[in-house]
Amino acid sequence: MKILANDGISTNGISMMEKAGFEVLTTTVAQEQLANYINEHKIDALLVRSATKVRKELIDACPTLKLIGRGGVGMDNIDVAYAKSKNIHVINTPAASSESVAELVFAHLFGGVRFLYDANRNMPLEGDSNFKELKKSYSKGTELRGKTLGIFGFGNIGQATAKLGIGAGMNVVYCDPEVSNATIELTFFDGQKVTFALKNTEKSELIKNADYISLHIPDQKSYVIGKEELSQMKKGVGIVNAARGGVIDEVALVEALENGTVSFAGLDVYESEPKPEMKILMHPSISLSPHIGAATLEAQERIGSELAEQIITLLK
Repeated sequence: MKILANDGISTNGISMMEKAGFEVLTTTVAQEQLANYINEHKIDALLVRSATKVRKELIDACPTLKLIGRGGVGMDNIDVAYAKSKNIHVINTPAASSESVAELVFAHLFGGVRFLYDANRNMPLEGDSNFKELKKSYSKGTELRGKTLGIFGFGNIGQATAKLGIGAGMNVVYCDPEVSNATIELTFFDGQKVTFALKNTEKSELIKNADYISLHIPDQKSYVIGKEELSQMKKGVGIVNAARGGVIDEVALVEALENGTVSFAGLDVYESEPKPEMKILMHPSISLSPHIGAATLEAQERIGSELAEQIITLLK
């Protein structure tokens, strides 16, 4: 059987599948040429990340497909229900990248409260000529410890983010209609474990009480954070979105940054991705990363292993 990993896969995943007798192709095929390539090479399984779209038209055009795999959590780039109606297996790796995304969230949070996103822009330009003034302007940072972190969406990634928040000494609250109560277990380097019980919070309460907000929800039909929600937040709130572009109204976010409601934002995803708006890219109070939440070496190895294990189970 042939596997096409169109958006790449880790070497350990390739090795596992090859040992099980699969032929793994890692050619990156352009979207418009994908159907022809799959049919020409009689591909049995197509593995993608966020770059490749697997829509109804592609599924109909490729009768050899038996499995579609998404390396990561969200599957909004795949017509999942339609593929399953055609008896095609659809798999993903929901837990593999949780810690990686959570750590990126805290990279944005730690950088936000100490103005690193702005200091790293200005130090190369003025660090040698304006050092004292820059020191003064960046000397009003705050600490995360003792503050309230509000998390929208409490699946694997939301819970991994909560663990880091608890470890940083934060009060963690979450909002998720699917998770009424949650038990968070922190495991330490010496084997000790500590358990924390968290309760679901109403959206309005989270928005009103959180000092920092992190979003971990799937693609939505409308904004979760819009102008109305932003107007109800604490003055000086910090917001991080490492979930999906389009869950925050970016126009309203810029306005809230300008009027001081939001002190900083950390964005890994964008409404107009892969071409973020210039107002977002150039804003001095936004910490930016190019959709790299799951892009760590460790996460990629876990994703490769999880995909390989599922493929071997389902297709052998």
